[in-house]
Amino acid sequence: MVLDNQDMQLEPMGDAAVVVGYGNVIRTTTLEEVRAATKALEENPPPGTLDIVPSFTTVTVIYDPAIAGGYEAFQGELVACLKTVKRSHRRMVTTVTIPVCYGGEYGPDLGLVAQGAKMSERATIALHARPKYIVGAVGFTPGFPYLAGLSKKLHTPRKTVPLTNVPAGSVGIGGAQTGIYPQISPGGWQLIGRTPLKMFNAKETYPALLRVGDQVQFKAITAEEFAAWK
Repeated sequence: MVLDNQDMQLEPMGDAAVVVGYGNVIRTTTLEEVRAATKALEENPPPGTLDIVPSFTTVTVIYDPAIAGGYEAFQGELVACLKTVKRSHRRMVTTVTIPVCYGGEYGPDLGLVAQGAKMSERATIALHARPKYIVGAVGFTPGFPYLAGLSKKLHTPRKTVPLTNVPAGSVGIGGAQTGIYPQISPGGWQLIGRTPLKMFNAKETYPALLRVGDQVQFKAITAEEFAAWK
């Protein structure tokens, strides 16, 4: 189903979810649309909504299949809500600065990434911290942000043997993306640094520090600053 000739389509996923799609190409404007739709749905969820899951080019809305009217009724409510998306929603972009202690015990794979990029570790750090990344999706573990915008020079294959315990706050590179491990967990990305920030707090209304569409700017800090961070 296409809405009002816009680049937006609705498709059922199983018998308890609807996928709102915004094309197949990841762009800043697409992420803004995803963010705006997510905010509108959170502010005015259609009756029967159980969960809202934004990603790179889609928003998946999970609903109670037992609601009166089933899919057709829910789709109608969903369309009505999406038509309320305001321009102000699209303009709201949050930039979050993430302090990172690169290399050493906090980033044991920095040397490997630098070697692959044919750069010094210092230049690799500068290149990683330079862009403003966009949060394209949150998942894998609660609060894990997949960040788009990594320089091609830093693209690095994942580990052939994943680690069983990646420290919380670890900043890694996996292929063409960079991301942050919010909790201690298994993981196969190359670890280049660590942030002292708490990336996920279950007691908060929005537990994840980062949300789809947010911008992220990394800032290099020293080991002493990391240790003193509160």
